[in-house]
Amino acid sequence: MRDETVKHKYTNRLINEKSPYLLQHAHNPVNWMPWGEEAFSKASREGKPVFLSVGYS
Repeated sequence: MRDETVKHKYTNRLINEKSPYLLQHAHNPVNWMPWGEEAFSKASREGKPVFLSVGYS
């Protein structure tokens, strides 16, 4: 469960995900985006590579 009363300096698009792994990175000062068409379209438009994190254990 997320505590919505806590204020964070940074919030990225991962805040809308359900995965506990992705949510733990939702307040990193990185513009992380979940895997999907939005991320690939943005990378294509901007001529940038996609950095993929597959998690860790």
